[in-house]
Amino acid sequence: MTDTADPLSADATAEHRFPCDQCGADMRFDPGDKRLICDHCGATEALAEDFDGPVIRELDFRSAVSGDLDAEEIEETRVIACPNCGAQTEFDSDIHSAECPFCATPVVTDTGTHRHIKPKGLLPFALEERAAHEAMTNWLGRLWFAPNGLKDYARKGRRMQGIYVPYWTFDAETQSGYRGQRGTHYYETRTVMRDGKRKTVRVRKTRWRNVSGRVARFFDDVLVLASNSLPRKYTDALEPWDLSEMEPYRPDFLAGFRAEGYQVELQDAFTEARTKMDRVIRRDVKFDIGGDAQRISHVDTQIGTLTFKHVLLPVWLAAYKYRGKTYRFVVNGRTGRVQGERPWSAIKIAIAVVLGLLVAGAVGYAVALSEGRV
Repeated sequence: MTDTADPLSADATAEHRFPCDQCGADMRFDPGDKRLICDHCGATEALAEDFDGPVIRELDFRSAVSGDLDAEEIEETRVIACPNCGAQTEFDSDIHSAECPFCATPVVTDTGTHRHIKPKGLLPFALEERAAHEAMTNWLGRLWFAPNGLKDYARKGRRMQGIYVPYWTFDAETQSGYRGQRGTHYYETRTVMRDGKRKTVRVRKTRWRNVSGRVARFFDDVLVLASNSLPRKYTDALEPWDLSEMEPYRPDFLAGFRAEGYQVELQDAFTEARTKMDRVIRRDVKFDIGGDAQRISHVDTQIGTLTFKHVLLPVWLAAYKYRGKTYRFVVNGRTGRVQGERPWSAIKIAIAVVLGLLVAGAVGYAVALSEGRV
């Protein structure tokens, strides 16, 4: 999206760091106690209750795509783009080399800037790293065909990365006019020949009648992933998210965590959101048509008020390189739900095939014995 906002002030690129009053080390947000904690000296600090930051406010979609957003809605952050997966992740300026948290590719940072629409809300991490790691290893343990070496590597591996993943949400008021047909089932009695005998059967048929009408729906927080760094089948499987617990965006929730910059632009995200909305509207139309069966020939949807916001959702992420291949696992930072790339052990599969053949042979031999063929 092309942005024509005024240049940012110098403090727009300021890093969100919270030095400890006791020792000066950086504090981090503690999901367990919802406070800031210093891992160096153990000091803690409660989150400020009088936070005077922005509230969760929807922005006008049409103004955004035409480049008419206020300059205060835009910010600039320092990011590194991974040359392998393309992830754009925020890094502190004092970091000069790192490993991509999404694919474990070593990168030497050449920090640039990412100019984007500010996040309006986020879901803070509720799950500590220890609990997320345990959930991941338990999930791997239930995969019988996973290589034991990978299980051991993951179990004894490094700490997982806490990443705030970018999403868009959309609110929309819709009015849809439709044309279609309502089907009513009825039955006819027929006489047919079966097994050389005449039998009477009931045959279901459908009588169709042309219909038209209108349906309306308000869509609230249609969620669209704004990242291309992870397969969508994994991130989609982390749902549902408790969006009703969304907090207004505030920097101290990000202390000790990283945030990924969005890669899916607003207009493209709305195309995906519109697909989700259209599926729901078609269900509404079928319900409105009624009857025993429905046919939809045309739907014309008009969208009135259309708003959006950029939000951040918490994901614990592990990327392991094992025998030259990268395996990625993601954990919902609120619920502990785990998804990831399923690893396969060729040795275990071969053993299972051999055992299956042996069992099949034993069953066949037993059947032959019972029939007197052996």
